[in-house]
Amino acid sequence: MVQVLDSALYFGSQGFPIAVSREGSARTSSAWPDYTEIEHTHTFWELVIVLGGQGMHCLEGQSFPVSAGDVFVLQRQQKHYFYDMHDVELVNVLYDPKRLGMAESELRKLPGYCALFMLEPQHRKYHRFSSRLHLQRLELAHAEQVVHKIDSACGEREAGWEITAVTFLQELIIYLSKCYASSDSTDAASLLRIANVIGLLENEYDKPWTLDDLAKRAHMSRGNLIRVFRNATGETPIEYLISIQLQRAADLLRLTDHSITEIAFLVGFKDSNYFSRLFRKRMKVSPREFRIASL
Repeated sequence: MVQVLDSALYFGSQGFPIAVSREGSARTSSAWPDYTEIEHTHTFWELVIVLGGQGMHCLEGQSFPVSAGDVFVLQRQQKHYFYDMHDVELVNVLYDPKRLGMAESELRKLPGYCALFMLEPQHRKYHRFSSRLHLQRLELAHAEQVVHKIDSACGEREAGWEITAVTFLQELIIYLSKCYASSDSTDAASLLRIANVIGLLENEYDKPWTLDDLAKRAHMSRGNLIRVFRNATGETPIEYLISIQLQRAADLLRLTDHSITEIAFLVGFKDSNYFSRLFRKRMKVSPREFRIASL
């Protein structure tokens, strides 16, 4: 039977949603049970860093070898466990990005983040884990050092520890994202092509992108781009672009005095009436009603 690990086990029912656990031969005394070799899933995200040794990781029924330097992300509801472990040392950073209110829209501007945290978990079984991030010795040492800072902040709980822990978590995420962006793996490169499209849309959402433009940027056919993009984000590239535009428009409606027509043009729409129809469909209120409610 698959064990479901609820966030309350690690964070408490109202606890701060960041925790660090060490497993395998790196495990220290802990109030948490060791589920490393028991098939389980969880309601939070888990960033796994293999510090030493080697073993096998079974994810969604498929097994992959892991060794020191491997880094991968386990999203919510992904069933997994380790076995055949030989001196494996793991450090797991457990966190809930929604409860933390992390500025994920800013992180998605980094192609490495899109590839490592959004795309690779969904494509792992197709690439047989060859698209994972693998850190060299000095990179691994730096990552472990940042994890130690997160762990210390959560353990010592001095004044301001929550913002300190979030700051170090974001530092770790950005560092690993940059490492992934410089990876020379062929499969990583294929994910980075899609990640570059996501970053392009996040950064240049006001431009008149077409599916042909984006497919050319990704060096993929239109059909393949749509399939891979939808698997990663739940939307087609154009749907994703519109989502960004409408969110940016909502921000402008709340924070500026620009007219609705001006805002439509600022976020990339050439027809303010079309913008208003899409905004009402997505937000369930008109742009004007949204602005009034935000006052």
